[in-house]
Amino acid sequence: MSMIRRTTTQHFSYPSLFAKKLALTALLIISSLAGAYAQGDLLISPLRVVFEGNKKSQEISLANVGKDTAVYAVSIVDIRMKEDGSFETITTPDSGQLFAGPYMRFFPRKVVLAPNESQVVKVQLMKTSQMTPGEYRSHLYFRAVPEERPLGDAPSKKDSASISIQLKPIFGITIPVIIRNGDNNADVSLSDMKLAYENNKYVMGVTFNRSGSMSVYGDLMVYYVPPTGKQVTMKTVKGLGVYTPNALRRFRVELDEEKNFDPKKGKLRAVYTLQTNDKTPKTKEIEMDLK
Repeated sequence: MSMIRRTTTQHFSYPSLFAKKLALTALLIISSLAGAYAQGDLLISPLRVVFEGNKKSQEISLANVGKDTAVYAVSIVDIRMKEDGSFETITTPDSGQLFAGPYMRFFPRKVVLAPNESQVVKVQLMKTSQMTPGEYRSHLYFRAVPEERPLGDAPSKKDSASISIQLKPIFGITIPVIIRNGDNNADVSLSDMKLAYENNKYVMGVTFNRSGSMSVYGDLMVYYVPPTGKQVTMKTVKGLGVYTPNALRRFRVELDEEKNFDPKKGKLRAVYTLQTNDKTPKTKEIEMDLK
């Protein structure tokens, strides 16, 4: 997954004399990595920008699907993928991780979109002659800028003896920008497939083992193979990735309900189809007997 990273961020701002002392930020990274995604009223496509070969420039389309004019600030953030597939922002790269930020530029850095209006953000590479072989990754962060209070619109008076807290959600999306310099020899295998029953749902677990110099991305299909009859689809997960420098990702997903599913008979089968440069399907499979 690689990382939408797509990323969704919510910031909560607190007014009055506590503003400089209190801050609460919730960071949710979304790993959808293909197609378009909407967060708040922002529709963005694509959700992963990859530079390979001689490609030096790409465009990202933003669209406001809301009813009000929206303003978005564009910046660069760096993100780490953890073994469970979640993400966290970082300032220092892990061993083997390379940041793309120093080798890219983008414009504009602020986007104002009226309702149903769209605009393109252009990303260009620079200083690529200074890059050593490997995969470089940073994330573009599209953050909604809150509406400012008009001049003369004073806040309503409150009881000075009480404390008032105002919550203002601010939404944003991050998408990975990946620069691949050199041969892509990445591969992946699946292991440790498990099935559990949690909160009235069947949950499948599987470990992705990445090798090579680049990240891997693909789509996962989970099937139930009954003792007789045709296999049925239990889950589809699009854009599932493992970022460098991670060697593995422990993935868990709730399976969809299937009336013919018997957890004690047949097999559970997972098929991971990798996205490759030459568009040739490359699949990895794992299955387990249900007892």
